[in-house]
Amino acid sequence: MNYPFWEIPYLGSGWVIGIIAIFHVMISQFAVGGGLYLPMAERKAMRMPEGPLRTAWLNQLASYSKFFLILTAVFGTVSGVGIWFAIGLTHPEATSTLIHNFVFGWAMEWVFFLVELTCIAVYYSTWGKIDAKLHLQVGWVYAVASAFTLIIINGILTFMLTPGDTWLAVAGTGQEASKFWYAFFNPTYWPSLFLRACVCCSLAGIWALITASRIDGDKQPELKTSLVQWSVKWLVPSFVATPFLLIWYLWMVPASQQALLTLGIDTIGSGTFSIITRIALLIIVTSATIVGVAYFLAYRNPIDFNLSHAMAVLLLALIATGAGEYAREMLRKPYVIGSWMYSNGVRVPYVSRINQEGYLAHTIWVWNDSASSYSRGEAIFRGECGSCHTLAGYRPLKELLAGRDRANIGSFITMLHEYKPDSPYRKFMPPMVGTNQDVDDLTGYLNAQVNPPQKPIQTAQK
Repeated sequence: MNYPFWEIPYLGSGWVIGIIAIFHVMISQFAVGGGLYLPMAERKAMRMPEGPLRTAWLNQLASYSKFFLILTAVFGTVSGVGIWFAIGLTHPEATSTLIHNFVFGWAMEWVFFLVELTCIAVYYSTWGKIDAKLHLQVGWVYAVASAFTLIIINGILTFMLTPGDTWLAVAGTGQEASKFWYAFFNPTYWPSLFLRACVCCSLAGIWALITASRIDGDKQPELKTSLVQWSVKWLVPSFVATPFLLIWYLWMVPASQQALLTLGIDTIGSGTFSIITRIALLIIVTSATIVGVAYFLAYRNPIDFNLSHAMAVLLLALIATGAGEYAREMLRKPYVIGSWMYSNGVRVPYVSRINQEGYLAHTIWVWNDSASSYSRGEAIFRGECGSCHTLAGYRPLKELLAGRDRANIGSFITMLHEYKPDSPYRKFMPPMVGTNQDVDDLTGYLNAQVNPPQKPIQTAQK
């Protein structure tokens, strides 16, 4: 336990990352797709013959670029900084590993992000003020910079699931930087990159439908028809390619993580841990609904396509995107970095040493000599359990352990401590590490929460 634990009651610290990250991913992937949409749409307009339709297209794109500027420069930037703040407090061990291995990768990503912000600001502010060809070139620079932010960050995200055997062979030796490119171009890098690219294009088209749906079809039928139908086409690559890319992606996922798709353990929240499978079904249903709405209500009837239809498509798309990101996070269980670091920050090779020396042996956050068993148990709970569980809130241990006495709770903790190959919890929970005294301290703390001592009944005095 090298760092103090940031405890968020009821919600759990993990969900702080989740909420900010999903919000940021939706914006960033839209920005990448939109970065390509704008110059391609402008090029299409410039190839139109001179006339009202071409002028109307360019006017629409000018207002659309303002929306891009606000969304990426304000919400994208703030949520990106929010992620750094959250992961630094919530999971400092994993953050430290990622920084030590990818500090130059993140630096490159930030350079491209600054270029992206600069280009979208110039692109928006120079409509009709500079030569049309030069303006389009600015748009292409914006598109390339946006794409490279995805290309770089995708390597870091996929590394957390599949760091690869080459990097794992040197992990912990101080030579990790020498295997930077092996870690970056890890087994799931390419399928994930293409999957995200498809999502980016779809989100760009769906957000464009929001703008197009607001056009008055009675006054500008040609403009609305052409914009709506062209935007719908941006959804086609995603829904055609995604099933095949998803199969490729899952093929590259380690077998231990693939098992989570079918695992059914009713001790993880509501329902079973086949929540990943249920999320996959949710994505399929929402995607199919989007296809139906986009084709029948938008492409075939563009004049009647209104804002409520577009908002429904957007909501479904955001649900599918958020569910996909949540499933990707869940697929890493029981690790936060595949086969190297468990979800509670314990490094896999350090388990045996911690079992001998004790979980709190080297921490400066607990006075081991004077701390009570209860205080030590609380510190162990925060360090080993708190990244995934709360006492009373998200995945509440009070509820999950309700009805068990101290001996039963102790048996459960011992099972996690022994971490036998046939343990059903091994597939999605890290081991409980520490000495036998640590096991007893954690047992005592959890028992005090689940079975608090009864207060003596006061009798009335005559």
